[in-house]
Amino acid sequence: MIALSLAEIAAVVGGQTHDIPDPSVQVTGPVVRDSREVVPGSLFVAFVGERVDGHAFAPQVVEAGAVAVLASRPVGVPAIVVEDVQTALGALARHVVRRLGAALVALTGSAGKTSTKDLIAQVLRRKAPTVFTPGSLNNEIGLPLTALTATEETKFLVLEMGARGIGHIRYLTGLTPPRIGLVLNVGSAHIGEFGGREQIAQAKGELVESLPSEADGGAAILNADDPLVRAMASRTKAKVVLFGESAEADVRAENVRLTDTGQPAFRLHTPSGASDVTMRLYGEHHVSNALAAAAVAHELGMSAEEIATALSEAGSLSRWRMEVTERPDGVTIVNDAYNANPESVRAALKALAAMGKGRRTWAVLGKMAELGDEALAEHDAVGRLAVRLNVSKLVAVGGIEASWLQLGAYNEGSWGEESVHVSDAQAAIDLLRSELRPGDVVLVKASRSVGLESVAQALLETGAEGEVAAR
Repeated sequence: MIALSLAEIAAVVGGQTHDIPDPSVQVTGPVVRDSREVVPGSLFVAFVGERVDGHAFAPQVVEAGAVAVLASRPVGVPAIVVEDVQTALGALARHVVRRLGAALVALTGSAGKTSTKDLIAQVLRRKAPTVFTPGSLNNEIGLPLTALTATEETKFLVLEMGARGIGHIRYLTGLTPPRIGLVLNVGSAHIGEFGGREQIAQAKGELVESLPSEADGGAAILNADDPLVRAMASRTKAKVVLFGESAEADVRAENVRLTDTGQPAFRLHTPSGASDVTMRLYGEHHVSNALAAAAVAHELGMSAEEIATALSEAGSLSRWRMEVTERPDGVTIVNDAYNANPESVRAALKALAAMGKGRRTWAVLGKMAELGDEALAEHDAVGRLAVRLNVSKLVAVGGIEASWLQLGAYNEGSWGEESVHVSDAQAAIDLLRSELRPGDVVLVKASRSVGLESVAQALLETGAEGEVAAR
């Protein structure tokens, strides 16, 4: 974080200093909520969780070098005491962001947020120092903590924003007001909580409503290929920039294709020129993500050639998202187990089919959570798609949702041994260990709560007789 005195922080967050002999002492290290991350100069934020109370670690973090604790009660060591720690953290983030003046890019969407955020960051940091959300820390705690890692040198701040209801993104944009807002898509993720796609669109569109006017530099980057996103143009006073494969998109892709290894290639067109892109990532769905990143980068002054070069060299920065690893015996494991919704599973299956041409393919799939009344139909549809894509074998893992996956495959024509339902991850591991053979390609994907990354890890350990070559 930029250096701030304890007195200034207390004033910003509306807190009282306790046991602080010298309020002019500055916080020069990171703001953290995990006591294990404290370094000299840190500010420790004491949250009260379901199982752990951060206040209990106050003496320990000060001994480790923390300058003070942001707390909701006195803790016997230097502290800034506030009524609500989360509100105070947000106020501090808002103060730092406004003081810095960095170009703040916020993005949201039902699918692809983290992958796109990683692409934007890799493109922009070729131009200037860039801070971005690590992993998926996109909520009311992770977002301000990310913003507070910015320094005086930071020129671009890229923040992912998640939502589980109306008003969530409006709250987040109040903490870190964006100049550029990107909406990727409106899909089925959390549809059970929202109640429908129209409600999801209402929530996601809060991002473009928060933007400054075009005259003040505001820009709304919208997916031209998603009608619900495109309609958000009427909800913003910012400049509207469309991306997609539509001929009407300002930033678009032409001649989209997949290489023999399943990596997308296309001709990138921007208002200032065109250039060819061949990505290192896997799956055609990354084309839309790349166009979104390109639109942001173009708006921030990068040329088509600079953007295309950066996109062609960009990799995956977050774990368990189309993480492709080849074992020494030639078996390829595609670990996409971080999370799942109908759109992302369909994209992953299409990528598997492209990667597995001429090879046996395995789709190890589990529950897609939070689909509400759509759950049966969506799981059934995924099972059917696996058959249509000629996936060699579907392994459905878990309870009733997995049975719906297999039922869809069965009803689509998988009557032999092309699909199987197993009870849990260990059963899937045992099956795959006994039946995999060199050259096979295995996709592992489910909602985070299922924990199918254990399947991918076990399969990699099984084949790790020599050094595993990650592609």
